[in-house]
Formats: sequence, structure tokens, C-alpha cells
Amino acid sequence: MKIIDIYNSKKMVLSLEIFPPKPDSPLESIFQTIEALKDLRPDYMSVTYGAGGKAKGRTVEIASRIKNDYGIESLAHLTCIASTKDELHEIFKELKANNIENVLALRGDIPENPDFDFPNPLQYRYAGDLIREIKMHEDFCIGAACYPEGHIDCDSKIADIKYLKEKEKSGAEFMISQLFFDNELFYRFMEELDLADLKAPVSAGVMPVLNKKQILRITQLAGCNLPPKFRRIIDRYENNPEALKEAGEAYAIEQIIDLMAYGVRGIHLYTMNKPDTARRIINNIENIRKL
Repeated sequence: MKIIDIYNSKKMVLSLEIFPPKPDSPLESIFQTIEALKDLRPDYMSVTYGAGGKAKGRTVEIASRIKNDYGIESLAHLTCIASTKDELHEIFKELKANNIENVLALRGDIPENPDFDFPNPLQYRYAGDLIREIKMHEDFCIGAACYPEGHIDCDSKIADIKYLKEKEKSGAEFMISQLFFDNELFYRFMEELDLADLKAPVSAGVMPVLNKKQILRITQLAGCNLPPKFRRIIDRYENNPEALKEAGEAYAIEQIIDLMAYGVRGIHLYTMNKPDTARRIINNIENIRKL
């Protein structure tokens, strides 16, 4: 099933995101995670390439198991910055062979290795290039990323929204937002998208922060604003891991309840492969989810 049809048939869509284990770790661990998440009844599950684009070879296999063995619609992440046209078309074939109908088209992280051998000449620079390539040759339902606080590599919010509009015109049918911790920034972003006449449904990306190291890494990579309320939580509980975990889950629950009251089209929960945390969060919105 194409994910855009899910958005068109439901008032609010709930999706979960997982990532592959490290290349030197057994794949079975992620299937245990999926097994623990499946009865939360997500509308779809997305599978990333792993941190920094690593373990990408496992993404199709995991997405295939989600779709074909667990009966949950899957969304495979697909990046382009380090890929050639031939490599991408091989992945297209593999996705189709595994009955995967949905992809999240991304530029991808720049490889950390300074000696990384990029295609020469570079064949794809931006997610929009990948979206156009897919639409020219395949019939996948395409999702795209959006950035409530602006992409960290973009010069301005105005330019960033212009690029989002171009993604939509090129064929992106739905959007998933980068994580954020201040809902008011997200609501302002949605107003900006309305002014730009962007029609694609947007799912709000929410990540429960469970430890201080995670918080510092996220803010460095994504440039997320930490509102005073959230900073107080970190300062108060940073030396008590269990208390910070509990507070982080509570903050995510409060975020989601407020987002759903606002009327978001979807909630995309970054599970960090922590099914117990995902379960506690979703169980706390079960009745609200039914409305």
C-alpha cells in the first residue's frame, strides 16, 4: 500500500522509525525490536541507513521483513549524495523485488571519512535530484524530509521552504519532519508551509531524549533549539539516568498530546530501537489516538 493512501484515509497517522544494527552486529536484534513494536499498530514503519549512513545494505532486508512478514507497511530510506545512477537503479530493482512501494528520498549525510571516494562527477547533490530520478523511472510513493527550524546547511528558512516546495513539485507526496523540542516552532513552520501553498501532509517527528550525551549529539548534528522548559529537565536530572529517562518520556508524551490537539496529520516517533520507551509513550496516547 502506498503511504499517501494511508494519509488520505486517516485523520492522524502514527509511524515508527527504527535503524539497522551496526554492520558487525547480528541482524536478529532488530527483528526482536520489530516484534516488540508490532502490536502498537503503527500505520507504517520506516527504516534508516543507520547513523552516518552506515549499514545501508540492511535497510531493504529489514523493510522487506516489516512489510512481508509482519504485515506492516514499510518505508525504506534512500540517500543519493554518494551514489551513482547505476547503484540507485539496482536498489530500485531490489525494492521492487521485495514488494516495497514507499521510499524516503534524502540527500544523506556527508561521509565522515575525508578520503571517501565520491562519484566523479558527482551525480546527485540534493534530495530533489533523487526525487526527480525516481519519478522518471519508478512508481514508488515518495516521502521527503522537512526541517521545522530550517536545514542546518541552508542559508535561510525562506530558501529552505522554497526547496521543500520544489521537492513537492518534483514528486514528494508526504513529508516527515526532523525532530524538534519546541512545538511552537513547529506550528510556525506549518503556517509558513501554508503560505507557500505546500499541500503534502506532514508528520511531526518526535524523539524521546533519554540521556544527556544523546541530547548534546542531537543538538550538534541537527541544530535543534532546546526551550527553557527542556533545559531545566536536563539540568535537574542529568546525573540521574533513570530520572532523566522518565522525564524525557514524559516530555515526549506531552509534546505529542499537544501536537495532536493542534491537529497534525501524523506523528513520527523516532524509537531509537527502544521498544519499551515507544510502548510507554504510545500507551499514554491510546485514547487520544482513537479520536
